[in-house]
Amino acid sequence: MNWFWFALIALICWSGSDLFSKIGCCGEKDKTAHLKMVVAVGIVMGLHAAYMIVFHHVSVTWDVVWTYLPVSLLYILSMTLGYVGLRYIELSISSPICNSSGALVAVLCLCTGALSDYNGPQKAVILCAVGLVCLGVVGLGVVEAREDDDLRRRRQEHANRKYAKSWLAICLPVAYCLLDAAGTFADSLVLERLNEDSANVAYELTFLLAAVVCFVYVVLIKRDRLVPKMEAPKYVGAVCETAGQFAYIYAIADTEHLAMSAPIIASYCAASVLWSRIFLKEKLSWKHYAMIALIVAGIAIMGVFDL
Repeated sequence: MNWFWFALIALICWSGSDLFSKIGCCGEKDKTAHLKMVVAVGIVMGLHAAYMIVFHHVSVTWDVVWTYLPVSLLYILSMTLGYVGLRYIELSISSPICNSSGALVAVLCLCTGALSDYNGPQKAVILCAVGLVCLGVVGLGVVEAREDDDLRRRRQEHANRKYAKSWLAICLPVAYCLLDAAGTFADSLVLERLNEDSANVAYELTFLLAAVVCFVYVVLIKRDRLVPKMEAPKYVGAVCETAGQFAYIYAIADTEHLAMSAPIIASYCAASVLWSRIFLKEKLSWKHYAMIALIVAGIAIMGVFDL
């Protein structure tokens, strides 16, 4: 199997993770759905970590776990906030905002001189891509805030769920974006001292610990029940998330085709928008789609430079 199929699998799996996570977390009555999602992802990641340790002999020490812990916590907290946000806003809007973290990483790299390997024209293209993403995210916030209530009701008429106008709905994906960007930037620094496989397993084990903590809180303290029918989409989303990560590693390992595989993978939020339109019956205004197009274009351009 070559780089193209791995990139395509990563795109399908990660967009599928968005879809099933949305289905698993959008219940109006389930106030702890986001924590149950953490439990699902933690269990699947814990199983994958065990597989890597047993069959691939990946070495993980306490020193590796503690060194990588700040990065793990940033990623876990960002994902948890992302799961909370899925209750308040359409996936069509949430996914592009969350995936804009690459723009912030590019800004951090620029400020710290980490983009010194790129020449003038390349930096200019990267800055243009960052500008597109920022313009799209801000534009989405403005469109959401200024949309007429009657128009909102009409376009949501056939959707699986109705959403009220709320700044919290935009702030949660933006918070995810900020934390994920901080985690990615910190990741690039920490991995200069750690083996990538060991660091990834350390992250998965930390996520497993977070899952145990959430399980204790939800099931033992809050006495909330885990209904198999309600939890199934969460575990499908968790499997998609882990499978996407696995395919991503093999796709970018082929460095000769990185300029083609990276933008394919980075544009998976466009597939998330498509799935939400088909399966969740989400329908946005042309202004929403115009802003999303700017974000996807910016992400795709940064994908070419592997940011």
